[in-house]
Amino acid sequence: MAQDGKNPITLGAHAHQANDARFTAAEIIAAVLSLLWLAMTGTFFFTTGDASSSDDPSGLQTVMIAMAIVMPIALIWFGAIIVRTSQRQRADSQRLHDALAAMQASTSPETSKDTSAVLGKRLDEIVAEQRKTQAAFTALNTKLANKDLAPLKSGTATPVQQEEQGTLALGTPVEGTAAQPLPIDDFIQAMNFPETADDRAGFRALHRAMTDRKVGQLIHAAQDILTLLSEDGIYMDDLKPDRAKPEIWRQFAKGERGRAVAALGGVRDQGSLAFATKRLKQDHIFRDAAHHFLRKFDRTFVEFEAFATDEDIVALSNTRTARAFMLLGRVAGTFD
Repeated sequence: MAQDGKNPITLGAHAHQANDARFTAAEIIAAVLSLLWLAMTGTFFFTTGDASSSDDPSGLQTVMIAMAIVMPIALIWFGAIIVRTSQRQRADSQRLHDALAAMQASTSPETSKDTSAVLGKRLDEIVAEQRKTQAAFTALNTKLANKDLAPLKSGTATPVQQEEQGTLALGTPVEGTAAQPLPIDDFIQAMNFPETADDRAGFRALHRAMTDRKVGQLIHAAQDILTLLSEDGIYMDDLKPDRAKPEIWRQFAKGERGRAVAALGGVRDQGSLAFATKRLKQDHIFRDAAHHFLRKFDRTFVEFEAFATDEDIVALSNTRTARAFMLLGRVAGTFD
C-alpha cells in the first residue's frame, strides 16, 4: 500500500518525466568534450594558418578540415545518446518492476489462497483419474495372466438376449470350440474400459470382448495408446468432442475420406492436440502405437458398422477408445 494516499507508480512516472527534463551527466560530458575539441582544433588551425593558406582548386583540403572538426564531435554525441537511451531502458525496467510489486502487494491473501485451492483440487483430480485408470488396467492384466476370468454364468448372453442386443461375427473360433458371437452392447462397453477396479459389469464385458481375436487386438492397442497419452496428462474423460452424425461414421466405414468425414475429428481441445501432434512427430514409439491403433480401430469399425444401429454408433462414439481415435485421427491426418 502507498503511504499518504499517493500511488507509487504515478510518483515514479513523475520522477521519470523530471529526469527527462534535465541534462544527464553523459550529455554534460559530451558538451564539455565538444567545446574542448573545438578549442583544440581552432588553436591548431590558427597556429598553422600559413601552411594551410595554399590554393586548392578541388576544395579537398576544406572538406578534410570540416570532417576533422565535425566527425569527432558527432561520435561524442552518438555515445552520449547511447548512454541516455540505456539509462531510460533501465529506468523503464525498474518502473515496471515497481508496478508489478505494487500489484502483487495489493492482491488480497484470500484470492491467492482460493486460487491455490482450485489448482490443488484440479491436480488431485488428475492424479486420482490416472490412478483409477491404471488400477483398472492392472486389475485386468492380473486377471488375464492368472486365468481367473472364467465365463460367468450371470454374464453369459442367452439367445434371446443376443437377438435383442445384436451380435458381431468377429474373430476366429478357438480350437475345438464354436465361436460365440459378441453382443454389440458388450463390444461398446469394452471400448469404454471399466470405470474402476470394482466395475464387475465392465470387466465381464471386457473379458467377453477379449475372447474375440480382432477385438482383443484393438483393446490392447487402445490400452497402449491411452497409457501413452496419459503420460502427457491427456485423458479421454476430459475431451468433449463435437458429435458427428451416424451417417458420417457409416461413410467412413465404407471408405470415404477427406472433407466428407472431417466431422469425425471433432476434438477441439488445443492443448491435447498440440501434445499429441508433438509426440507423433518426435516420439517414434508413440507414432508406431498410434498408427497401429488407428488401423485396428478402422478395420474393426468396418465390421461393427454392418451390424450396428444409429444408436449403437452414437454410443460407441462416446467411448474412450472412440475419442482416442478422433484425437489421433485428426493429428495424423486421417480425416484430411
